[in-house]
Amino acid sequence: MPADLNPVAEDWRPDTVLVQAGRPRRTPGAGMNVGVELTSTYLHEGDPAYGREGNATWSALEAALGALDGGTCTTFASGLAAAAAIADLIPAGAAMVAPRVAYYGVREVLARLQARGQIEVRWVDPADTAAVLAASRGAAAVWVESVANPLLTVADIPAIAAGAREAGALVIVDATFATPLRQRPLGLGADVVLHSATKLIGGHSDLLLGVATCADPGHALALRDHRHVRGSIPGVLEAYLALRGLRTLSVRLERAEAGAAELARRLAGHPRIDVVRYPGLAGDPNHARAAAVLSGGFGPMLSFETAGSAEAAEAFCARLRVAAHATSLGGVETLVERRARWAGDAGVVSPTLIRMSVGIEHVEDLWRDLDHALSAL
Repeated sequence: MPADLNPVAEDWRPDTVLVQAGRPRRTPGAGMNVGVELTSTYLHEGDPAYGREGNATWSALEAALGALDGGTCTTFASGLAAAAAIADLIPAGAAMVAPRVAYYGVREVLARLQARGQIEVRWVDPADTAAVLAASRGAAAVWVESVANPLLTVADIPAIAAGAREAGALVIVDATFATPLRQRPLGLGADVVLHSATKLIGGHSDLLLGVATCADPGHALALRDHRHVRGSIPGVLEAYLALRGLRTLSVRLERAEAGAAELARRLAGHPRIDVVRYPGLAGDPNHARAAAVLSGGFGPMLSFETAGSAEAAEAFCARLRVAAHATSLGGVETLVERRARWAGDAGVVSPTLIRMSVGIEHVEDLWRDLDHALSAL
């Protein structure tokens, strides 16, 4: 924790850390919040010397998220910028294990590195622990997304981390859907945890920002060097907004995941729905694993497949009036999207799969909206 920030007590629970971490040290007359440090350069004989090297607003956010994740945090311009920096930790020519179905932007980054001969990617289903461990033999890294986008699969991170460590592989976990409140991968044996702070951490659909937190300070130093050299730095205002959004993550998450659980239950019984995926459903194949690796809830994300054609699924999305038909997730508003409309997902998910990010609207208004649109199919 930087000396000018208020220290975080080791026995504070995550909800308290959310509110208290990354604030100025409590001295007479001090403000409660860090400011937006708008500068591109600094006077010599100090640290930092230039805007790409550091910023007090970034530092406050990194201190808070590092305390939540249990490691050293580095912020980036976007979640994908953070993912690209993490991929840079993989030695040239090495093999890495990666999820066959995950956020298509990360799959694209890894696929392009493979096409250039920089790495060899072994694509697996992260829910198949045995397959992940078999693929990790001789690999330099194992990349896991849990809870995964958009199929809501859950990986057995402790087992994967233990096996990968034995094989000498770095373990990277994208925990964007889970947030630090529902999963702390570093405490489960991972080496690096990734969050798209654009999503639940920021929580208001008004910023782009990525986060990578490392158990090993040496890995964090390498990521900061990548950020400095490649210029993938976060905006100062974005860092400030993400820190402000972080303060309410606990209450937003509790409200949204309560709505998600109820909507998943109702959708599972709807005649125009073929499949519902939500780890909180007792019948979901990921339920037992999710209960073991998630803490306090199952998150605000669910996906489902509508009966009929892809065109009918698009029409369903267009008919919604409370939920918005848009890309992204994790905001206070509910968003839906047919994922196969994107080329990156078209070949790996059902044409009718709808990803839904449940916001904090009243659940009865959301249900009436969904039911009305489904009834028109």
